[in-house]
Amino acid sequence: MSSAREPAGMRADEPTLARLMRLSQAGDKQAYAALLDACRRWLRGYYSRRVAPSSLDDLVQETLIALHTKRASWDSSRPFLPWLAAIARYRWVDHLRRLYRADAQELHEDLIGTDDEPAIAARISIERLMGLLPPAQQDAISLVKIEGLSIAEASEKTEQSESLVKVNIHRGLKKLTAMIEKE
Repeated sequence: MSSAREPAGMRADEPTLARLMRLSQAGDKQAYAALLDACRRWLRGYYSRRVAPSSLDDLVQETLIALHTKRASWDSSRPFLPWLAAIARYRWVDHLRRLYRADAQELHEDLIGTDDEPAIAARISIERLMGLLPPAQQDAISLVKIEGLSIAEASEKTEQSESLVKVNIHRGLKKLTAMIEKE
């Protein structure tokens, strides 16, 4: 049997990653090390277009930890990359949520007497960016991603179908990402 370790410059393609994950689930430590290395490179590319460079390494590490924790849930009859991408997307949304909440907390502290103007500027920037989105996307993102409502609750509150709420969140976050990258 050939070594599970791939060359350092290997491409993180579906067949290779799926094979490494199957071997990893069977207990092959070399395959697992190769899988984590390939996933780390793939995640760096995925996140480099979505987050500030200062957050990149931490977000990649968080996602690798999530992959480690959830590795038993991967079904070998299903593709690996969409599974990894879903984990990465959830980690990214959590990261955005933390940033938004941190900015909101800083704004609150500013309003009660601290002298921290960058938080106000950040909050204004977020509100300005959200203001550039169509109202349906603003509402869906605010209700689900910021206020923490479920899709069903947001659907009821906005009188949109659950599918439309999900679409508005996806499209809105995609637009926000593009606007942030542009700036």
